[in-house]
Amino acid sequence: MTGESAPKDQVDFDGTTATTLSAIGNRIRELRQARGLTLQSLADACALSQSMLSLVERGRASPSIGSLIVIANALGVPMSELIVAQTTDDTRFVVRREDQRVIKTATNVIRRLLREDRMRGVSIAMNEYQPNTGANAAPITHDGYEYGVVLEGTLTVEINGAAYILNEGDLISYGSRRPHRIWNHGSTKVRTLWINLQQD
Repeated sequence: MTGESAPKDQVDFDGTTATTLSAIGNRIRELRQARGLTLQSLADACALSQSMLSLVERGRASPSIGSLIVIANALGVPMSELIVAQTTDDTRFVVRREDQRVIKTATNVIRRLLREDRMRGVSIAMNEYQPNTGANAAPITHDGYEYGVVLEGTLTVEINGAAYILNEGDLISYGSRRPHRIWNHGSTKVRTLWINLQQD
């Protein structure tokens, strides 16, 4: 009937489904970016359209089991790596260093994931860039919004073809759909704090 609310169990189910799809999409994007793959290159490897893969990464499309297997194979991980649920415990106020996930990207950037709150669409990480290394060899785009703070060293961030040189204490923020590239052109290590928002 018009004006009636959906049953509570249906609302809970819909919310759980959306959360699960968002978690899967975030995980695929994280693994893709860690391997220095563009959305198009991963889509080509999976025989999927770029638009479809984009919808999956944004949690707006439900991939089939077959698609998940193909995506996982292209990323070099078991399918279970894509569908492990991660919930946010609001009573867990502290994330200890030993509990933080450390990822080494294809370009030799060390990414320490401090907190990934998939419910709220926030990822917080500390990145270390050795001399002549960067997050990606060519400019990339993806959904979301980013804030970066340089904790140590000098970092170059290119946005829309313009280069911005950041020193210790400097902050940069931009929409992730703008073509961007992050690189350490210096001779010393650079440490940064990076906050990524899923939404623009």
